[in-house]
Amino acid sequence: MKHRFFRLLTIAIIGSVVAATGGFLSGAHAATVDELKTTLTQAQAYADAKAEAEAAEKAGDENVVMPDWADYVAAEPDALWSDIQELVGSDETGDAAKEAISAASDDAQKAIYDNVWAASSGFTGFIVNNLWILVSAALVFLMHLGFASLESGLCQRKNTVNVLFKNCWIISIGVLTYFVWGFNAHYPGGWVIDGWLAFGSPANGSDILLSNTNLYNPAYVYWTDFIFQAMFAATAATIVSGAVAERIKLGAFMIYAVILVMIGYPLAGAWHWGGGILNSWGFADFAGSTVVHAFGGFAALAAVLVLGPRKGKYTKNGTKPILGHSLPLATIGVFLLFLGWFGFNGGSVLSAEPSTVAHVFVTTTLAAIGGAITSIFTSWIVIKKPDLSMSLNGFLAGLVGITAGADILSSWQALVVGALAGIIVVFSILILDKLKIDDPVGAISVHGVCGIFGTLACVLGGADFLVQLGGTLLVCAFGFVFSFVTFFILKKTIGIRVPEEMEMEGLDVEEHGAPAYGDLMVNPQPN
Repeated sequence: MKHRFFRLLTIAIIGSVVAATGGFLSGAHAATVDELKTTLTQAQAYADAKAEAEAAEKAGDENVVMPDWADYVAAEPDALWSDIQELVGSDETGDAAKEAISAASDDAQKAIYDNVWAASSGFTGFIVNNLWILVSAALVFLMHLGFASLESGLCQRKNTVNVLFKNCWIISIGVLTYFVWGFNAHYPGGWVIDGWLAFGSPANGSDILLSNTNLYNPAYVYWTDFIFQAMFAATAATIVSGAVAERIKLGAFMIYAVILVMIGYPLAGAWHWGGGILNSWGFADFAGSTVVHAFGGFAALAAVLVLGPRKGKYTKNGTKPILGHSLPLATIGVFLLFLGWFGFNGGSVLSAEPSTVAHVFVTTTLAAIGGAITSIFTSWIVIKKPDLSMSLNGFLAGLVGITAGADILSSWQALVVGALAGIIVVFSILILDKLKIDDPVGAISVHGVCGIFGTLACVLGGADFLVQLGGTLLVCAFGFVFSFVTFFILKKTIGIRVPEEMEMEGLDVEEHGAPAYGDLMVNPQPN
């Protein structure tokens, strides 16, 4: 016991001497990396003393005195953390400061986290910002339930299980591939071809200070960044899933989804959000009208062209409507998507800054309802009936249309953009049908066409038209070509289309061995 006591005393004396003779001077002069290293040494001494004290207390020593952080590091938390931020954020000292922090033990980093960062005045605000982005990630995750409900509702009853199974696969493999490769390809630390191509690697937020404080980002930690972006990543494949529904081989689609989410989407996203070529142009796309939605929409267009339409859709007598089996389910899906979009756009503020988040919520809502209203009346006039599926796609068209400019457009501009998107989507769906491009859920029109429109509409908020046009054409062309080549290779190797008899019977029983609804085997339904 005496040995332990003298060891603790020695550590405390060393820590006090170091605190008195070295470390940051809290504003007396500019901090240096050597002083940072000294502070990390002090933190290690404190951590060692604390571990010794805790061990003694656990062993039953009732006279243990826990070490006091102030005996090791005299600087005030705000001043000390400001010095650390300055060193890490500086072009001159940043690399050396990060290297020094990474070299420190987890115990030393944890001591600084608990006694400096968590005690600083900025910690509470950081918690609020970080929490909002996590809530937004959960809302974006909810969109996958919306996509699953919408797609299954607009497809035939006999293919419901197949649709739901694909959506289970997309979110699962999407997050996994983004974890093992996509995240670091999407936000690269370095480029293979500057601004154009970056390779990925597994996500790794292991550094306590560099990954879990505002040294990583002013508003969120590393893993918050990852999970928010991972929820976005799977969306591109979900868009394609709806367009190719009811006739694609399950295995072929599963392979395609892996390739699209792991390679295609992170590459296009890096051009904009990863500091690539689009970013250097000044391209405006707040939450992804082009980078997420138009990319997915034109990937879907390529897939549909390679795959072909559903059997019986286009006949010598004209177009035969293939009706979805559950408009109530589709409606639920759209309102789930509407709810999730508050996280999609609101979370893209990347902080909980009140005025901006509130503004984005309002522009998102006004665009959505604008799209719904105009699609209702446009479809009523053009096809002579108030079509529910068109009104549902009107909501989505407005949401996709505002996604690029939700932060820079005014409330009235958002309403106009959404209203125009609602008109555009109706005519786009009808034109694609005339061209015999079969899209069961309208994904190409909603995400592809309205994604381009929304990106161009950013000129109302001051964006450069030519930059917007060039950026969206680049991403759409890449999405189309990438998808076309991938689908074409799959078609020539393993095949992408189910046999005609399986398509007629339905994919649920043929591919999955069970119908979505228990009475289907007893009372067969045409849809």
